[in-house]
Amino acid sequence: MTDVSGSGSNPLLDGLRIEPTPEPTTLVIFGASGDLTKRKLLPALYQLSRGQRLPARFSVIGVARSEMQDDSFRQHYFDSLKEFADVDERTEVADALARELSYLSGEMDDPALYARLAQKLGDLGTDGVLFYLAIPPNVYATVVEQLSAAGLLKPREDRGWRRVIVEKPFGTDLESARALNATLHRHLDESQIFRIDHYLGKETVQNLLVFRFANGMFEPVWNRRYIDHVQITAAETVGVERRAAYYEHAGALRDMVQNHLMQLLSLVAMEPPITFSAENVRDRKLDPLLSIQPLLEDGRSSNVIRAQYTAGWVNGKEVPAYRDEEGVRPDSVTDTYVALKLLLDSWRWAGVPFYIRTGKRLPKRTTEIAIQFRRPPLHIFKRLSPTVIASNLLVVNVQPDEGISVRFEAKLPGTRMQLAPVMMNFRYGSAFGRAVPEAYETLLLDAMLGDPTLFARHDFVEASWALITPVLEAWKASSEKKTPTYEAGEWGPREAEAMVAADGRRWRTL
Repeated sequence: MTDVSGSGSNPLLDGLRIEPTPEPTTLVIFGASGDLTKRKLLPALYQLSRGQRLPARFSVIGVARSEMQDDSFRQHYFDSLKEFADVDERTEVADALARELSYLSGEMDDPALYARLAQKLGDLGTDGVLFYLAIPPNVYATVVEQLSAAGLLKPREDRGWRRVIVEKPFGTDLESARALNATLHRHLDESQIFRIDHYLGKETVQNLLVFRFANGMFEPVWNRRYIDHVQITAAETVGVERRAAYYEHAGALRDMVQNHLMQLLSLVAMEPPITFSAENVRDRKLDPLLSIQPLLEDGRSSNVIRAQYTAGWVNGKEVPAYRDEEGVRPDSVTDTYVALKLLLDSWRWAGVPFYIRTGKRLPKRTTEIAIQFRRPPLHIFKRLSPTVIASNLLVVNVQPDEGISVRFEAKLPGTRMQLAPVMMNFRYGSAFGRAVPEAYETLLLDAMLGDPTLFARHDFVEASWALITPVLEAWKASSEKKTPTYEAGEWGPREAEAMVAADGRRWRTL
């Protein structure tokens, strides 16, 4: 393994950095007592404060059904830092942010709650207000309608701004996504709506744009002439855990493919934007989705494989089958694994398959994009070296070890001509000598700055659902009550291997 990352301080990063700071902001978190707030949002706010990225005037109002006082919410915040941000002791930064936290309890459909919220926002007097909907999807419309009725979605006296962050899942199919978009658009302009996908906040995902469009050596070969195929993998070692109530109605196709993996595919396949602006980037990201060939032919598809894990071993621990997990129906046909073959009707990608797979209880936790190039047209070393030349490979590691790797052929040291593949690795953790921010830090900051580049637009969401919904409907209408299976700790079912093998290819070994 050849490491080109370097170590220590990077002189290119030394000196003055000019980074934008948001205007005075109040963040209102609906669902403030929930798991997302504790695990992600509160630690992200602490890290932003620690990095001096929050505005000078910044406050947080937590809103939830749970009864809690301001001091209790602040203790909830300290507990989250200890558990999820490794902050064991009260620090000056943590105490300073805690003083800006307050809490309101009430029912999400109670106008009195929003009257109290309006009063509190008036007392704080900040011109910018960001509402974060960290609540179940079936409550999104209720909260937005109540905010609108209370006059909270319009800046006071035409000053400042009002924005809403909507968590995933954004709908359960095309019809529900369109209905939710219609509800939001009745009360908000599209520029006020930030549909969050935490994958887009990851450093490596953002760097994919820089990698493609800021380097003259890669873009000329980023097409069907040089690329054989693309594989996108999102593997989890965990099972359904405590999410059975949600996952039974979702499955892997809804939970991962429709949002996260479609976003990754678009970043790989998109054309260069005219400028690096939110609208230009999001326009070009939409194009690949619109060019994907339908997944169903005559109501059936051989290019979509679903499966469900059975009992097995993961990381040396015996784990139960999906149907034996708490809260799962004993006859469930929910997909915990999905593999797809996607073909794009575009000049750049004609004939280049995109293979996508995601699943739970797989051997390794990783998310990566692997771009395999075509082999050289002539193996001129075959008489001197019996080694079969491996295809050049470019791997974008999205998580957990963020970075980019390139595989190429090199001569082995010695007197004989022998070839072997080697990897060059770039890793964020060591290349720049600074910590990689969590995705929610980046996305919260961008929302406060009003930059929607890393958020999904309404037409992207609907285009993604338009591709996936026919498959979901075909599964629902199918008389088959048996789902293919794979043993926990394996890389998926035989059917997924056969789908790729039919094209003379195989899944990359991770």
